[in-house]
Amino acid sequence: MNTQIPACLWFLSNKRHGFNGDRNRAGEILFIDARNLGHLINRRTLEFTDEDIAKVASTYHEWRKADGKYEDIPAFCSSTSIEKIKELEYVLSPGRYVGLPEEEDDFDFAERFTTLKADLEEQIKEEAELNKRISENLSQISYE
Repeated sequence: MNTQIPACLWFLSNKRHGFNGDRNRAGEILFIDARNLGHLINRRTLEFTDEDIAKVASTYHEWRKADGKYEDIPAFCSSTSIEKIKELEYVLSPGRYVGLPEEEDDFDFAERFTTLKADLEEQIKEEAELNKRISENLSQISYE
C-alpha cells in the first residue's frame, strides 16, 4: 500500500480492565507515527525492518500492560486522552499529539546576526563602489 500522506496508527481500548494483565486505557488513544522508520526501496515504497516492526509492537504492548514501561516519545508515539482530543476539536492529525523530534539547537543568534550584519555592511560598501564606477563609465560614453 502506498500513500502520499504520512500514516499513523491509532489504538483505542475497549474498557477491558484487567484482561490478560492489561492496564485500563479507557478514554485514551495511542498514536504511533512511524513515518521516520523504515527505508525507501523505490520512490513510493517504504519498507520496515524487523526492528522497526518490533519497535511499534513493543510500544503498543508496553502501553497496554498494567506494569508496562510505556512513555511518550516525541515524533514517534503519544498516549492522549479523549479530553485533550476534544479540546482540539477532534482533529486527529498525528502531529498535534506526537509532535516533532527534539533536536539539539546549537544555533547562536547573536553570533549569526553579527556575521550577517558584517556581510551586509561589506556588500553595501561594495555596492557604493560599483555604483561610483558605473557612473564614471557612463559619463565617459559619448553618444553624439
